[in-house]
Amino acid sequence: MTAVKIVEVGRKLRDFTLKDQHGQDFRLADSQGSLVLLSFHPLAWTSICATQMKHLEKAHKTLGKLQTIPVGISVDSVPCKEAWGKELKLKQLRILSDFWPHGGLAKKLGIFRLREGFSERANVLLDGRGRVQFVKVYPLREVPDLEEIIGFIKAR
Repeated sequence: MTAVKIVEVGRKLRDFTLKDQHGQDFRLADSQGSLVLLSFHPLAWTSICATQMKHLEKAHKTLGKLQTIPVGISVDSVPCKEAWGKELKLKQLRILSDFWPHGGLAKKLGIFRLREGFSERANVLLDGRGRVQFVKVYPLREVPDLEEIIGFIKAR
C-alpha cells in the first residue's frame, strides 16, 4: 500500500541530493542532459533487492551507452549501504540512502509504504531536466525487468 498518489509521467522533480554508499553526494541537477533511472528497492540485505542491484550493476555499461545513469535507492543508512555494496561487489553502481528524512524522496514520489517504513519496489526514469518519463511499481517479491526499461529508452 502506498502513501498518497504515485508520481505521474510528465511531472518535473525538484532537485534532490542523497548520499551514496561512499558518503558522496548524488545531486539530480548534476545529471542534466542524461536520463536517470531511480531504481527503488525496499531494504538492503534481502535477496530480491540484492538481485535487483546486481542486475543494475550488470546493465551499467549498456545503460551508459544509452546516456542513462542508474542508481539504486532505499531507506537504509549510508554505513549499511556501504557494507552491502561491498558484499554485492558493486564496482560502478551507486546505491543511494533515502534515510533522512526517512524515505523523503520516496514520499515525494508517492511510493513510500508508511505501514512498513520503506519504499515500494519501483523504477522511475527521469529525462535530462528531471521530468518523469516512466514509472512502474512492481510487486515486492518481483525483480524489475530491466529489458523493459532498456526497450523504453531505445524507443524514445
